[in-house]
Amino acid sequence: MTVHRKIVDETAAAVKIVDSPEGLSAIKKASCAATIWRRQPLPRFRNWIDRLRAEDLPRARVVLRPERVRTAMVDLVESFELPACDERSMLVDDTAALADIFARVIRAPYLRLRLDVIKTNSCRKFHIDAITARLICTYRGSGTQYGISTHGADPRNVRSVPTASPMVMRGTLWPADAQPGFVHRSPPIEGTGETRLVLVLDPVADLESDLGEKFLH
Repeated sequence: MTVHRKIVDETAAAVKIVDSPEGLSAIKKASCAATIWRRQPLPRFRNWIDRLRAEDLPRARVVLRPERVRTAMVDLVESFELPACDERSMLVDDTAALADIFARVIRAPYLRLRLDVIKTNSCRKFHIDAITARLICTYRGSGTQYGISTHGADPRNVRSVPTASPMVMRGTLWPADAQPGFVHRSPPIEGTGETRLVLVLDPVADLESDLGEKFLH
């Protein structure tokens, strides 16, 4: 077996690609470092979100119960004065659905929701987050890059999560002994003119540790 083939096999073994939201629960399996729900956005949704000006893209950072995400998203898109349309509803509905799915898989009573608008390099180094688990979904632009690190080096085989495909991944605080070397980063886009819209969901178990953030009851 060649070195390249071995690296590819290790990446495939650590990252489970699934075709349904139920498949995201594979993150609980011992050998799984991340799981990706492979899906294609509707062309009209992608055309709509790609046409929005960067300054009109909604952004937020808030801690809330999963069942409050839909209401918070409605308030958010209205505050950014996005015109009411089917595509705006798709963004709201999808964010709420992903929050519900992720909270059920991780059993999180609260979530930290971030919508980030990214126009330059962000988290350009491959790393593992100091969290238990995280969901990332890129609604616009290039998806998160990932791979398997050996002895702290950058991955030799780098893959990208497809746009609009949610990825659930483990962090260093995941309650398991072995770390399979899975690392990720935001794709380097500086100088390309690209604007990304990225949803990030983190579980929150202790609200006292998040008192500095906006909390919605």
